[in-house]
Amino acid sequence: MKLLWRAKMTTFQDGGEEVEEGAVYNVTLKKVQIQQAANKGARWLGGEGDQLPPEHTVRQYETSKIRAIKAGTLEKLVENLLTAFGDADFSYISIFLSTYRAFASTKAVLELLLDRFGNLETSSHGEVANLNSFESEVALRAEIASVLRAWLDQCSEDFREPPDHTCLLKLLDYLKNNMPNSDMESKVQNLLKQFQSQEAETVDGFCSTSSSDLVDGEELEISNPEEFSSFQDHIVAEQLTYMDVMLFKKVVPYHCLGSIWSQRDKKENKNLAPTVRATITQFNTVTKCVVSTILGTKELKIQQRAKIIEKWIHIAHECRILKNFSSLRAIISALQSNSIYRLKTTWMCVSKDILLMYEELSEIFSDHDNYLTSRELLMKEATSKFANLDSSEKENQKKSQKRLQLQKNKGVMQGTVPYLGTFLTDLIMLDTALQDYVEGGLINFEKRRREFEVIAQIKLLQSSCNSYCLIPDQKFIQWFRSQRHLTEEESYKLSREVEAAADTNILSPKSQKSMVKRISTLFLGTDVITPPKEQPPKSSPLGGSSGESTDSASVSSCEFNHSESEDVCVTPISSPEDPLKKITNQDRIPDVTQRALLKHNLEPGAVEDYELVQVISEDKELVFPRDANVFYGMNSHVNFDFILRKKAELVG
Repeated sequence: MKLLWRAKMTTFQDGGEEVEEGAVYNVTLKKVQIQQAANKGARWLGGEGDQLPPEHTVRQYETSKIRAIKAGTLEKLVENLLTAFGDADFSYISIFLSTYRAFASTKAVLELLLDRFGNLETSSHGEVANLNSFESEVALRAEIASVLRAWLDQCSEDFREPPDHTCLLKLLDYLKNNMPNSDMESKVQNLLKQFQSQEAETVDGFCSTSSSDLVDGEELEISNPEEFSSFQDHIVAEQLTYMDVMLFKKVVPYHCLGSIWSQRDKKENKNLAPTVRATITQFNTVTKCVVSTILGTKELKIQQRAKIIEKWIHIAHECRILKNFSSLRAIISALQSNSIYRLKTTWMCVSKDILLMYEELSEIFSDHDNYLTSRELLMKEATSKFANLDSSEKENQKKSQKRLQLQKNKGVMQGTVPYLGTFLTDLIMLDTALQDYVEGGLINFEKRRREFEVIAQIKLLQSSCNSYCLIPDQKFIQWFRSQRHLTEEESYKLSREVEAAADTNILSPKSQKSMVKRISTLFLGTDVITPPKEQPPKSSPLGGSSGESTDSASVSSCEFNHSESEDVCVTPISSPEDPLKKITNQDRIPDVTQRALLKHNLEPGAVEDYELVQVISEDKELVFPRDANVFYGMNSHVNFDFILRKKAELVG
């Protein structure tokens, strides 16, 4: 009789809890509906011979129990490493190995695993005898070997303990006695040699490749605009991505756990989580490089400084194509920092198309709904081979697709580098919200399962980074490493000096005497960033007592002084409900004027009292006729510098 079994439907049912001494388990009943087919001649349910049709099937159900440890003593959690497979808790070993550092040391876990459960002579004490999943010493050794193999494959850094490497030597001794001449014994010996050869590189055993490190004898230098301009945008993005990838791949996932990372500022923990610190140092270095290239040379003209901003926006866009969200966010954070954001005259010289590109990139990191946009995009990119670009502006879309196609042809677009701060924030929040221990002093392993959901995402992205094929450009890397970074105070001071010099020439004397409302963003679409009113220096967006942070600050809304005697910058448009909408080819002067008055809380009925002016140069301006079409009437060959002012006959 020929039979065919095929699973058809699986359902899960809550089976409650099971309590043992030192452990609490969640039980789930897994019910699988199976379809059993029999050929002609099979006898089912009392059927004889040909009474059953050839394709006759019988539905049957199979139920299995899944036990997942919810809380337990350390001994029970370690024991569960050996029984989890039998309980159908297949992810337990990975979860435990990724999170145990939050509640135990490598030494404590290894001693329990090898001395208590791995030493067969202790069976008289009951430990081994109580492991009902195993019927023989061979099976027990096999399970221990499986756990050790997973430990070495997934978390080999756990055994890096210079200079003695005590745990690794203990493991090697166990393997020599119980699994002599095995592949695992050779693997441990090679790992020990590797660690010993790297001891001299760093005290904590992590070989930092941070691009902020300088070669001996290399001096810091002030940014050279010409040298920076000589690097092609996509080359800069590729090199930043190369450095980010090298560091992100070395991140040890447990370093990101909230219980560990949140302790980094304590004096005794200065060497804690070095792999995470290295990625944040790189992030800060990129941010400071952006600021120094824009502000480092006071002699630059407004247009030259605007060109540098435009270049960084293009570089950020190239990072987006490379799916490098770390440097992308670092660049955007720098452009949104107070010292750069306040350069209103410089931003007015940035072209319309590039501002649109900047806004699209900025929207990725909107803090709306707990950074929902960036989270969803990151997960989407993590499972795709190439970037998913959805530019809303046609010209930008053409350029994006062209660059993306070039990247596809080069075969470098397969990895994704995340902004690590999002994961660090999530893990700190989980650590704060969930208790480490539950009733009875049992370790809360449900908390570790939740943490592993975040850790697993980090591991997935690390794996994807192996697909990058980027070659270091030593000329750029040397330039990047040698840049002198400005302090917060220095950048703010330079920003004031640069803006003060620019303000003396931005408007004609006539314009300066009038009450002016700048409305440049009306012509640049929604969500366009324009410089805010000058504010006192703030702490660095990446600040904190250690100069590091888990997230960067968003740019706050502009605050304005609506004095009749001052120029006032326009508030950035930030929501669909905003009265200012993107200007279309149907908008005429009265409509635009009314929306601008509403935006600035002025009397909307006073449209006739104002005129719209485009500033062409210091001594030349274009006054729009009363019923002109703004879209077609404006001069598109000069800066989009528009003012709304009271008509001359109404100014006293």
